[in-house]
Amino acid sequence: MKLKICGMKFLENITDVSALLPDYLGFIFYKKSARYFDGTIPTLPKSIKKVGVFVNETEANILLQINKHQLDLVQLHGNEPPELCQNLKKQNVTVIKVFSVDDDFDFNVLTKYNAVCDYFLFDTKGKLHGGNGETFNWDILKKYKSKKPLFLSGGIGLHEIEQIKQLQLPIFAIDINSKFEIEPGLKNTDLLKQIKLLN
Repeated sequence: MKLKICGMKFLENITDVSALLPDYLGFIFYKKSARYFDGTIPTLPKSIKKVGVFVNETEANILLQINKHQLDLVQLHGNEPPELCQNLKKQNVTVIKVFSVDDDFDFNVLTKYNAVCDYFLFDTKGKLHGGNGETFNWDILKKYKSKKPLFLSGGIGLHEIEQIKQLQLPIFAIDINSKFEIEPGLKNTDLLKQIKLLN
């Protein structure tokens, strides 16, 4: 599984975390988030892909941030319609569409996004748009029938890795955040080194 570390915020910490060579680093461009990023992304190793995280943002502002930070992917974490995903795809943007999952999640909602997104990401439905620090019932993913590669998020810590490996699902990457933080946006590199060994 690939590793995405999301919610990066502080320059020195970004540099330290990038030295561990995760596959993706996520930067949140949502002003209401405690992990809102408004700085300049330092030069990263070429193997690391930069993901911009947006919540109900306009197409124009998403494209502005893509160009400003040379983002490799966008992660749409709100109620974005398929039309926005399609418009971004037409401009060669790689799109991750997020869905907040609880026990009542209806997988039929994925159908209209299937042709206009590159990846789906399943996160725990909570009060916040991500970063709630709680897992959802992964057994519900047995209902997932799409062949679209998945990012799995939501309260993933060191103790969840083995359980995830047992799921027998097309999990392309795990997306970690709050369980590896000293404070919002500041990642604990010692813990991250451990997950690199487990993954």
